[in-house]
Amino acid sequence: MGSLQLEDFAAGWIGGAASVIVGHPLDTVKTRLQAGVGYGNTFSCIRMVYRRESVFGFFKGMSFPLASIAVYNSVVFGVFSNTQRFLSQHRCREPEASPPRTLSDLLLASMVAGVVSVGLGGPVDLIKIRLQMQTQPFRDANLGLKSKAVAPVEQPAYQGPVHCITTIVRNEGLAGLYRGASAMLLRDVPGYCLYFIPYVFLSEWITPEACTGPSPCAVWLAGGMAGAISWGTATPMDVVKSRLQADGVYLNKYKGVLDCISQSYQKEGLKVFFRGITVNAVRGFPMSAAMFLGYELSLQAIRGDHAVTSP
Repeated sequence: MGSLQLEDFAAGWIGGAASVIVGHPLDTVKTRLQAGVGYGNTFSCIRMVYRRESVFGFFKGMSFPLASIAVYNSVVFGVFSNTQRFLSQHRCREPEASPPRTLSDLLLASMVAGVVSVGLGGPVDLIKIRLQMQTQPFRDANLGLKSKAVAPVEQPAYQGPVHCITTIVRNEGLAGLYRGASAMLLRDVPGYCLYFIPYVFLSEWITPEACTGPSPCAVWLAGGMAGAISWGTATPMDVVKSRLQADGVYLNKYKGVLDCISQSYQKEGLKVFFRGITVNAVRGFPMSAAMFLGYELSLQAIRGDHAVTSP
């Protein structure tokens, strides 16, 4: 019922690359706040990273997500757009028409995109977080753990993305690349519903009826707001995912999602699950604005359209 449209995948790749470049510095701060120890609040974390590692510390681990998240985002946008288009056409049984999108179509397409995202994004997120966290001193990263017969180390555990992958596979097997995948699934399925659906409705609401599609300004605003909403609400499960994926750089503290939630709550209280919510929401706006703008403008260029068309 309708053919697969590959331009959605190509446009998603460009949008993904734009979002990584814009959002990685704050992503590093978010990861350190959620999985690290001793950083305090957002501004304290920024000062500490800058003082210890200079401005390059904020871009630590960016090369791998820049190469991989672009592909990952390409698949997510391609899957969402084609699934939503298939559902709308199947409902109306008019392959050539452009039927109105319903909430149920958008919801199901967002859920499919969320499931697919975990299969591709789990290893990408794991490598990114391991590289972001490895420079924190051993004694700080494992504060509160019982001392083991291991000497404190200050040197990085991984020499780069490839070494990180081979080390994880050697020590934990292929399944190790999907550490935290269940938490990521619980984050991304509702997260993408609160990502694509607000974007579609906000961009349509902002766009005047006389226009055939949203303007770049409308895309930027709707995309940014959707990102802030999605990332803000996803923070509790994002904390759990980050902790599970950072776990294992030196020692293994958690047995799974429930154990991570239990230990985190017992040691730090309910507030721990909202750690990084400010930086998540603030980072979500420019990242998602860049992602949707890159996606829509490149899709417009590929199709030769004169108006931006929502996914």
